[in-house]
Amino acid sequence: MCGRYLLRTSPEEVRDTFGYAAQPNFPPRYNIAPTQPIPIVREDAGDRASPEFALVRWGLLPPWVKDIKDFPTLINARSEEAANKPAFRTAMRRRRCLIPADGFYEWQKAENGKKQPYLIQRPDAQVFAFAGLWETWMDAQGNELESAAILTTAANETLTPLHHRMPVVIEKEDRARWLHCDETSGDDISDLLKAAPEDYFRAFPVSTRVNSVANDDESLVVPLADEQTPAATDKEKPSAKKKPKAGDGQMSLF
Repeated sequence: MCGRYLLRTSPEEVRDTFGYAAQPNFPPRYNIAPTQPIPIVREDAGDRASPEFALVRWGLLPPWVKDIKDFPTLINARSEEAANKPAFRTAMRRRRCLIPADGFYEWQKAENGKKQPYLIQRPDAQVFAFAGLWETWMDAQGNELESAAILTTAANETLTPLHHRMPVVIEKEDRARWLHCDETSGDDISDLLKAAPEDYFRAFPVSTRVNSVANDDESLVVPLADEQTPAATDKEKPSAKKKPKAGDGQMSLF
């Protein structure tokens, strides 16, 4: 599962890591949430030997959706089932992408009943790539909206105490094969849909301020000295009854 993540690596470093030609300028993000714009790297339709950068909505919208307001926000896709699910199977064959990230968050229920957020990142805190799928949706007026989802798999032993699922990570040497959709079938890339090695990530508790999508600053990634869950203010506590609307403290594509 991955419902929040961060990307604070500079645009220049992200470009150098993934090899696309454009130089987009985007700010560091410490609390990226569903429905917000996210950067992806995909195969360039005009030059399939080169990757390209794109900014899309986090929450995949299949082309056949009639009304996006009545459709669930598909931020994750189970890698074991994506090739056969109507919402993901075409993208799995033709529109795979990489989603740059520096880390992601998971929540663990503490003894006091509250949920403690943990930041999961590489030991060197460097950028890596989630396996992603992207799609293009068009409304009745012909306006296009591109969107994406993160593929997940069963968690490795390191992360199982936090959640039974984790994002699929595509290693550097496998990125070209993952993106070349016209040269591979689902069976050919099935070996990439696995949990990261046990030592790939480390996890540590961080402030409950990350619970609110309105908070997006560097303090969210500072490790807690005390692993006990800090008391969250009423403002920071997520509501169990009301779902956040697009634009409630979030960047929006609409």
